[in-house]
Amino acid sequence: MEDRSHKVLLALVMLFLFAVIVLQYVCPGTECQLLRLRALSPAAAADPYRAEDETPARFVPRFNFSAGDLLRRVDFNIKGDDLIVFLHIQKTGGTTFGRHLVRNIQLEQPCECRAGQKKCTCHRPGKRETWLFSRFSTGWSCGLHADWTELTNCVPSVVDSKKEVRLRPSR
Repeated sequence: MEDRSHKVLLALVMLFLFAVIVLQYVCPGTECQLLRLRALSPAAAADPYRAEDETPARFVPRFNFSAGDLLRRVDFNIKGDDLIVFLHIQKTGGTTFGRHLVRNIQLEQPCECRAGQKKCTCHRPGKRETWLFSRFSTGWSCGLHADWTELTNCVPSVVDSKKEVRLRPSR
């Protein structure tokens, strides 16, 4: 009798684990509407940074940008000396965004990407100079995963090395 009760208990535990696995597969993360138990409580609509015990929040969100900074328009002159330098910060979707810059951006002369090649050609209209400095257009010119300091020292020397001294823009 005791052996049978162990088997029933084991079956129930396995059924529960199976149900949890299926639920996680069908409803990953917070996407499932049925599992949002906090949404049913009236406190859920309140401030998300307020603690349940009404103690002051330890984290207060602050934005370092004004609304004007976020809404400002920047004109990019592809025919002039403007250069987009893409700083790739690892694990932030930078590879996807970098590919988007060379493949999908709508400009007067977008990048030309050929199948099977890792780098795309991003030349200005009528010129043989690039308007985009990224690993997908110029390669790893400043080293593998170059940071801000490396790029600020490297980009002018790499870009200007391809021009005559009199044609170099002041940066």
